[in-house]
Amino acid sequence: MAKSAHIIFSFLIIVAGVFWGFYGTMPQEISPANAPEDEFSTMRAFAHVEAIAQQPHYVGSPAHSRVRNYIVSDLQEMGILVHTQETYSLNKSGTLTRPQNIIARIEGSGAGKSLLLLTHYDSAVHSSPGASDAASGVGTILEGIRAFLASEKEHINDIIIVFTDGEELGLNGAEAFVNDHEWAEDIGLALNFESRGSGGNSFMLLETNSGNKKLIQEFIAANPDYPVTNSLAYSVYKMLPNDTDLTVLREQGNINGFNFAFIDDHFDYHTATDTPKNLDKETLAHQGSYLMPLLRYFSDRPLENFESADDLIYFNVPVLKMVQYPFSWNIPLLVLAILLFVGVITYGFLKKRLRFMNILRGFIPMLISLVGAGLLTFLLWQFCLLIYPQYREMEHGFTYNGYFYIAAAIFLSLAICFGVYRKFQKPDNTRQLFVAPLFLWILISAGAAFYLKGAAYFVIPVYFGLLQLFILVQQKQPNLILLALLSLPAIFIVLPFMVTFPVALGLKILFVSAVLAALVWMLLWPVFGFYRRNQTLAFFSFLTFFILFVLAHFQSGFNEERPKPNSLVYIYDSNVQQASWNTYDEILDSWTASYFHEDSEELEKEAVFSSKYNSGFTRSVKAPLIDLAAPFVEIVNEGNLEGITSYSVKIAPNRNINRMELFADKNVNFEDFRVNGLEAKSVSSEDETYHVFKNRWTDRLLTYYAVNNDTLRLEFSLKSALKPDFLLYEASHNLTENPQLNVAPRTAEMIPRPFVLNDAVVVKKRISLE
Repeated sequence: MAKSAHIIFSFLIIVAGVFWGFYGTMPQEISPANAPEDEFSTMRAFAHVEAIAQQPHYVGSPAHSRVRNYIVSDLQEMGILVHTQETYSLNKSGTLTRPQNIIARIEGSGAGKSLLLLTHYDSAVHSSPGASDAASGVGTILEGIRAFLASEKEHINDIIIVFTDGEELGLNGAEAFVNDHEWAEDIGLALNFESRGSGGNSFMLLETNSGNKKLIQEFIAANPDYPVTNSLAYSVYKMLPNDTDLTVLREQGNINGFNFAFIDDHFDYHTATDTPKNLDKETLAHQGSYLMPLLRYFSDRPLENFESADDLIYFNVPVLKMVQYPFSWNIPLLVLAILLFVGVITYGFLKKRLRFMNILRGFIPMLISLVGAGLLTFLLWQFCLLIYPQYREMEHGFTYNGYFYIAAAIFLSLAICFGVYRKFQKPDNTRQLFVAPLFLWILISAGAAFYLKGAAYFVIPVYFGLLQLFILVQQKQPNLILLALLSLPAIFIVLPFMVTFPVALGLKILFVSAVLAALVWMLLWPVFGFYRRNQTLAFFSFLTFFILFVLAHFQSGFNEERPKPNSLVYIYDSNVQQASWNTYDEILDSWTASYFHEDSEELEKEAVFSSKYNSGFTRSVKAPLIDLAAPFVEIVNEGNLEGITSYSVKIAPNRNINRMELFADKNVNFEDFRVNGLEAKSVSSEDETYHVFKNRWTDRLLTYYAVNNDTLRLEFSLKSALKPDFLLYEASHNLTENPQLNVAPRTAEMIPRPFVLNDAVVVKKRISLE
C-alpha cells in the first residue's frame, strides 16, 4: 500500500476512535411508545417525565402532592400495593423537613435479601421542574417495573421500590427510610438513578463501605449493553462531598449499591431549564439500558453479602465493554512497565536507533507543548471572563456555550503540539522524540499507583506506547495503520475526561482539557511523526480553534434558548421596621435594574444567605414597607438545674411560608438541642467531631423547610450564664405573586438564579431569651 494511503487510513482510524469514544458508549436510538410490552420503552418512560415535570414540585409546593399522587396511581395501576412514609427528618447539617416517601414491594419466591430501586421525586427548590433531576429516574423505574411485570418473569428476591422525598433539601427522605422503616433492614443491594445535567452518558458510580470487587464482578456479570464507568471516577467520587440518597443508605444502613447519573448540559441542573424538552431521550434510553439487565439479574442473585476486602481497577472500552483487575496488580504492572521501558531504550541504544542526547532534546517540545497548552488555555479563559463578565452569572461555572470552549481548548492544544513538534521533527527522529512522552506517562502512572490508585490503569496506554516504540526501533518505515490501532487505548481511556472534568467542575479547569489533549496527542506521535504536513495540521487545528472561539462568541449572550439567571429578594426586618431589596447578581438587567438605582439608599448586606457556590448578596438597598405578618414566637423557661437552664420555644408562621432559618453565635454550644422532638447526629472528620448544635462550626443552627406551615418546636438547654440572641429568617417563594410588591414577571430571556434563596419574601426577627 502506498505511503500516502497509509497516512490517510491511519488518520481515519484516529478520527474514528475519537468519534467512537464519544458516540459509541450509549444508545443512539430510542424505543417507541408501541414497543413490546415486556421491553423498556424510552418514550413510555418519557411520558412519565412529561407528566411529572410540568412545574416545580419541591417539598411544600402545590405541585408536590400532585406528583406524589401521580406516582402512587401509576404503581397501583400495575397492581402494586403502595404506602407512604411521612415523618420529620433532621439531618446532621441541621436541615429539618417532613418528607413523604413513596414505598412499594413486589414479592419474590425466596426469603433472602431484597433489591431496592431508588430515586427521588422532589425537584430542586424553587424554580426547577426537575425533568432530569429526578423525573428521569422516576420515569425509568416506573417503566422498568412495568416491563418487568409484563414479562411475567418469576423471580426469587423481593423488589422494593422507594421514591424518596426531600432529597434536594438534605437527603431527608432517604434518612427517614433507612432509620425508621422496617424494610430497610431487608435490602441487600440498591440501584439509584440520578442526574446533574440533562444529557450525555449515564455514569455508574459505586457506594460501598468495603472493597468494590464483588460489586464490580456482579455488575459485569449482569452485562449491561453500554457500561460507562471507571475506577478513577470512583476514587475521586469517594473523596468529594457529592452525596446522594444512596450515600445515606451506605453510611447509616451499610447498604451497597450503584448510582447511575448523567452530567452533560450541566447548565440545566437545578434551573428552570430542566424541562422535558431539554432532557436527551438517548440519555433516558441509557438509564433504561442499565435498569433492565440489572433488574433481571439481581432479582435472582443472592444479595446477602457484597462485602470484600479487595478493590478492583476497572474501566470501559469499546467491544470489551469492561476491563477489570485487582489493585494488587498496580505496582507489578508499574514495575513491569518501567523494566520494559528500560529494556526497549537499551535495545534502541544497542541497535543505534536511539541516542541519549536526542532523547534528552525530546523533553523540550514535550514541556513546551504541555506548559503552552495548559497556560494559554488558562489565560484564554481568564480573558473570556474579562470580556464576557456575564459568564460569572452562571452559578454552575459551566456556560451555555461551554462545549465550544472545551472543543476550542482541545484544538488549541493540538495546534500547539503539531506546531511545536514540527519544529523539532527531522527525518528518522520520531522514535527519539517519543521517549520523553513515554517517560512522562510512566511518571503519571507511578503517581496514580501510589496516590490515586483508581487511576492506575493509566499504565495501560503506556504498554501500547512501549510496543509502538519497539516497532519504531525495529523498523525504519513501520506500518502506520498498526501504530494508529495501538494508539486507540489512549484515546478511549483519556478522551472522556477532557469533556467530563470541565462540565462537572466548571470551565475554570478548562486548562485540564488542554493538558489531557496534549498528553494523548503525544501518545499518537508515533503516527504523526511520519506525517510530513504537520505544519498544515497545526494550521487547520488553530483555524478550527479560532472558528470554535468565534462560534462561542455568537453564543455568549442570553436569549430565550439561553436565559440569563437573575435574582431578587425582599427582606423585612420586623425589629427595626425596615425593608430591603437584595440581589446576588453582579450584572443588573432590565428586570433587576429598576430596584437598584444609583440614588437608592444602600444598606448593609445580609451575610447569612449563601449558596452551594458561595454566592452572597452583591447589592442591598432600601425598599418600601409592606404589610407582613411576623411569626408568632413563644419562649418558656423550663427551669434551672445545676447551672443548666432549659427552654422550650415555639415558632409558628402567620403567613404561608416555605422555609425558616435560625442563627446563633457559633461560640454558643448547647448542652442539648431537639427540634420537633429530633436530635441531630454528629459530623466526624479526621481532626474533630462537630455537631450542628453542640460543637458548632457555623452560626447557622438549622434550616426548616415547612410543609403546611407546620409549627417549629425547639427544646434546648445551655449554661445559665449564656443567653444568646437568635436570628430568625422566615421565607416564602412568592415574591412575584405578592400583590403589595407588584414585581413584574420575568421576560422569556430570564430565569431565577439557582442554588440561592431567590424570588423570596423574607421576614427577619430577632429572638431574645431575656
